[in-house]
Amino acid sequence: MKHSPVKVRFNDILAAYHEAAPQTIAAIARVLERGDFIMGRAVHDFEKEFAAYCGAQFCVGCSSGTTALHLALLAAGIGPGDEVITTPMTFIATSEAIGHAGAKVVFADIDRETLNLDPRAVEAAITPKTRAVIFVHLHGNPSGILEIAELCRRHGLLLIEDCAQAHGAFVAEKVNQLRHAGTFGRVGCFSFFPAKNLGAFGDAGAIITNDQQIALQARRLLNHGRQDKYLHLVEGFNYRLDTIQAAVLLLRLKSLSQSVLRRNGICVQYQEGLAGLPLTFQKLCYEGVHARHLFAIGVEQRDLLQKFLSEHGIETGIHYPIPLHLQPAYAHREFKQGQFPIAEKVAATTLSLPLYPQLPPEQVDYVIEKVRAFFGD
Repeated sequence: MKHSPVKVRFNDILAAYHEAAPQTIAAIARVLERGDFIMGRAVHDFEKEFAAYCGAQFCVGCSSGTTALHLALLAAGIGPGDEVITTPMTFIATSEAIGHAGAKVVFADIDRETLNLDPRAVEAAITPKTRAVIFVHLHGNPSGILEIAELCRRHGLLLIEDCAQAHGAFVAEKVNQLRHAGTFGRVGCFSFFPAKNLGAFGDAGAIITNDQQIALQARRLLNHGRQDKYLHLVEGFNYRLDTIQAAVLLLRLKSLSQSVLRRNGICVQYQEGLAGLPLTFQKLCYEGVHARHLFAIGVEQRDLLQKFLSEHGIETGIHYPIPLHLQPAYAHREFKQGQFPIAEKVAATTLSLPLYPQLPPEQVDYVIEKVRAFFGD
């Protein structure tokens, strides 16, 4: 069958730029005019505003979400001989940061409905060497974080939150009191990759924390271990947040809440329009806000549906087709097929539909129409 031209983009990162192009260009121009390209004013301003948005005491900007995770582990004292539990259903940045810190990655299976770490599987994976858990808010869903936080408290474990997809995710911990993802553990780690809910024009990241010592150590490590320009207390890294990226993020932060509302509205449209089909949807099991970075459906005929939608001009994504324990990078660990069956099942059956804040409602309707057509509806 001849493929149609693309009618529906999976994600149009330029749409957000075009919505605020004059303001964005002006923000970048201010950095150019000041010439403070490294650790400039916009970095400080963004850190202050993002910490306030998340309800954290400290924010430390850095060069990517991956370096945020690495800094969080190192600043918290995680290293050789330690074990860190995390999910196999995530991007490899989560686990590779553990390895780069010198610690051992330990995987635990996920919950079929939330797609996040299953607290029972985490508890079963704890050993005397376990020092920390990295909880991933997959697709922007904070479900499970309260249970994992309590588990870590009982076992005396450090909790780090991977919030790379969770900008704008909240849990209603009490009536009329929302708490942002990343504030339940000791450290929350964010990516500002261009396709994220809060995206820069390149790589960028940040950690948030209420622990002053971790913030201080992370800030020191990301800038060559410096205390002063030529006084280095430790060997560090060049993990600094670029000032131009910070300027872009500072501007885009103003519209983040509205963007998440748009994402949620599109997802409601999808769920209502796809009701009654043999599909499963990721479940938000708390009162709060799912950040809806992705809209993932579970479908047994995933590959056939993806091909069908492509033939009708609809782009889709698979997040993630190979769970981490089966990646070649971890072949030396001799993980087995079937070791984490729920993660493997999700990897084989999950399809992400088009989703970005500027996605027109009529295109959402078109996607719904074609998915229903695939099932002969």
